[in-house]
Amino acid sequence: MTDVTEGAVAPEFELAGASGPMRLTDFQGKGVVLYFYPKDDTTGCTKEAQEFSNLSADFAKAGVSVIGVSKDSVASHAKFTAKYGLTVPLGSDAEGAVIERYGVWVEKNMYGRKYMGIERATFLIGKDGRLTRIWRKVKVPGHAAEVLTAAQSL
Repeated sequence: MTDVTEGAVAPEFELAGASGPMRLTDFQGKGVVLYFYPKDDTTGCTKEAQEFSNLSADFAKAGVSVIGVSKDSVASHAKFTAKYGLTVPLGSDAEGAVIERYGVWVEKNMYGRKYMGIERATFLIGKDGRLTRIWRKVKVPGHAAEVLTAAQSL
């Protein structure tokens, strides 16, 4: 597995998006927030996407792009975006390669049942391409605002 610790070079990514592929190299010299979430149109994931969308102008002002990532298809992302008026781009990692590279494909436990799934996690990548901050096991309320504060200090 790639080194995904604060200060390390961020792992390269390529995600399918509504307006074509998104790659880390597309954002050279800019900050990037890469947030991973389990599933489109579920309660927590919707709230998280709405919080990031509500702050998207502030992230842009800070020179930071925000990308949400899940295994859902580009078509699913398009429906999710339209239904809730989301303003942050969503990347599809259907094969899970980027999810694995960032170490967020983990064993989960719900009601005693163990299964593999996406850990809700956020990575702030600095203008130099290094991981500046990492949030794991994210709790949604207020998270986007906390990430924005960190992004503004890049």
